[in-house]
Amino acid sequence: MHLTLQQLRLFESVVRHGSFTRAAEEMHLTQPAVSIQLKRLEEQAGLPLLEQVGKKIFPTAAGRAVHKTARSVLGQLATLDEEIDALKGEIRGPLQISVITTGKYFMPHLLGHFLQFHPGVEPRLKFTNRARLVERLQNNVDDFVVMGQVPEDVKLVSYPFLENILGFVAPADHPLAKRRNIPLAEVIRERYIGRESGSGTRQAVDRLLAQHELKVEPYMELGSSEAIKQAVLAGLGIAVISLHSVQLEQEAGRLVVLDVEGFPIKRRWYAVHLKGKRLSLVAQTFLDFILEQGQQVLEQQG
Repeated sequence: MHLTLQQLRLFESVVRHGSFTRAAEEMHLTQPAVSIQLKRLEEQAGLPLLEQVGKKIFPTAAGRAVHKTARSVLGQLATLDEEIDALKGEIRGPLQISVITTGKYFMPHLLGHFLQFHPGVEPRLKFTNRARLVERLQNNVDDFVVMGQVPEDVKLVSYPFLENILGFVAPADHPLAKRRNIPLAEVIRERYIGRESGSGTRQAVDRLLAQHELKVEPYMELGSSEAIKQAVLAGLGIAVISLHSVQLEQEAGRLVVLDVEGFPIKRRWYAVHLKGKRLSLVAQTFLDFILEQGQQVLEQQG
């Protein structure tokens, strides 16, 4: 077989995602271009390498053999690149990180600071919801992911690196804005805007309420911190949100953090990857940077 590296990369991506469309997105190609390349690969093999079951693509027996070889070859090439860069003393090459949506308020600042010292790094930063993030983590798509609530899985390694403080926020003219030590049972009688079920913030709030034998029925459920913030700004209700995401609105006097019993909730942001994963030189250097300097960099910018 006369294989090309591009064919191996495409085939590995299709098998990993179980989808031509998502592989095409990852490789920045059109779906027809991916299909043509893999058709040629199958012609070289003389056997079908992929089969469709329902809406998902799976490798055949021959495909599993090709996939095993593709992962081995691509892994060895990545290792070779890292070893050569290390010998040169250079930190350069791709850095693939996925971050929970709320992380967009701090991760670009950390990455920008890092790139000032390592301009040869090629970052690929994806922001997504928790469910998608867990899927990417399980499929080992990224160098590592950043999230606030780590799944209970012994096959994961997590590194706490930054405070994630959750607080009740309200419009500046809200009747509770100037109250102090507001009872939790009182504040949840307000119109409460909550995150969707399964989000890390939702889990943290529900856990605290359960400790006080309380429960809140959201007036509205929204799927992102930005949407919740805009709803609060519009006067639709109050919400619990990461205070990283409302710093500008606080400074502008548009939002206030309510003084509520049991709040703020202090949590952590975590960098997470599969146990046994060997990080690239670039990924390990960036991980070391956010662990050692992340909090300080953000405090200086704040």
